[in-house]
Amino acid sequence: MKTICLYFEIHQIIHLKRYRFFDIGTDHYYYDDYENERSISDIAERSYMPALNTLLEMIKDNGKSFKVAFSLSGVGIEQLEVHAPQVLEKLQELNETGCVEFLAEPYSHGLSSLVNEESFAAEIKKQMEKINEYFGQKPKILRNSGLIYSDDIGLQASQFGFKGMLTEGAKHVLGWKSPHYLYNCALAPNLKLLLRDVNLSDDISLRFSNSDWDGYPLFADNYIQKIANFPEEEQFYGIFMNLSAIGIAQPLSSNILDFLKALPVCAKQKGITFSTPTEVCMKMKSAGNLDVPDTLSWMDEERDVSTWLGNPMQREAFNKLYSVADRVRIANDPRINQDWDYLQATDNFRFMTTKPSGVGIDRGIYASPFDAFTNYTNILGDFITRVNNLYPEDIDNDELEGLLTTIKNQGDEIEMKDKEITRLQAKIEKIEAASDKLRAKVDKKPATKAAAAKKTDSKKTAEKPVAPKKE
Repeated sequence: MKTICLYFEIHQIIHLKRYRFFDIGTDHYYYDDYENERSISDIAERSYMPALNTLLEMIKDNGKSFKVAFSLSGVGIEQLEVHAPQVLEKLQELNETGCVEFLAEPYSHGLSSLVNEESFAAEIKKQMEKINEYFGQKPKILRNSGLIYSDDIGLQASQFGFKGMLTEGAKHVLGWKSPHYLYNCALAPNLKLLLRDVNLSDDISLRFSNSDWDGYPLFADNYIQKIANFPEEEQFYGIFMNLSAIGIAQPLSSNILDFLKALPVCAKQKGITFSTPTEVCMKMKSAGNLDVPDTLSWMDEERDVSTWLGNPMQREAFNKLYSVADRVRIANDPRINQDWDYLQATDNFRFMTTKPSGVGIDRGIYASPFDAFTNYTNILGDFITRVNNLYPEDIDNDELEGLLTTIKNQGDEIEMKDKEITRLQAKIEKIEAASDKLRAKVDKKPATKAAAAKKTDSKKTAEKPVAPKKE
């Protein structure tokens, strides 16, 4: 039976403020708070809330046969916590239906998977803890930033314990193969790969409201009929997109919400179901290995990482940022960690791209890619100085890690001894209390005996017969 896997990504750009060369060393706050609040409030009102309300209605109207999946970047969650908590509350309401799955992804929505395995693992662990905190789910499926994937990344995902991973159904990788089957990682056969159908996904997220598109207007029955027309043995249809496509890329005036609401009804008429990624991995078998020696993503026509690392400016900024990755991880300073998460986000590198793209780029405060590069590297200069100032630069990473591990172990040992001291003090207090109680009881006993003896003597005196007086 054919099944649709509908997935939405939720991530929020962290807007950086204008930061000049002379700010380095004097200003350690890098963010445009006004723009961050304005942008996420706008997206929440125009996109997230209407879309989530519609998805909840679809679940309730279809007897829970409608399923959907989400992933949220950690930095996106942080912005929602501050500026749009109603979005998280609505996601929790959706979660309570039992028809929603939450996936793992890097906390920062960054590119650590391309350069630093330890940072990649730490980010995923941190994001999973955040997902569990809000939704009580432990993600079983991984979605990397921008659907970035390669054989090596798949092997890491398998070693992390994931059952499956989402990625792009790119033509240059698939060749003659169809994206409508499950595949597995070439280096880790136990990791299943769920591929995005490029056309079916982009019909909704990119083209839906485009009146010049030859498929315009797109109706739900026609869309489902496309799926029904594929060969019966092609049973998996991955429709993956950003949630902001609903309401931002495709305005609500285009009737996209009505289109979404009609999908489950039309699918049911054709015997097509909806499934979460984990359900797909549990129910379907892999059709074979998918060899991906070079990195792919869902960005641009090339479906590679060139949108983030395609020019010398981007690569210089990327290499400079990750040159301190190990030191940041080892130092584990809270304020540094937060800046590290925000500076890793892919958007910072996307703003520097010089590639022509079919998808428009809103560069925000930046007039050009070079302007974005200059502002970012100014901030990076200050950030790296702060990282290096945490500990002397002449201590290399291995030595620093050893020293901090020793300090941590000593701290743990001191903490254990403090707990033992507290336990023994409580025991001593308990013994002393029992001793005082026993002493009081002993002191009371002789007094009681004396009183009892006195009482007996008085009684004997009272009972003693009186001799008669002599006349």
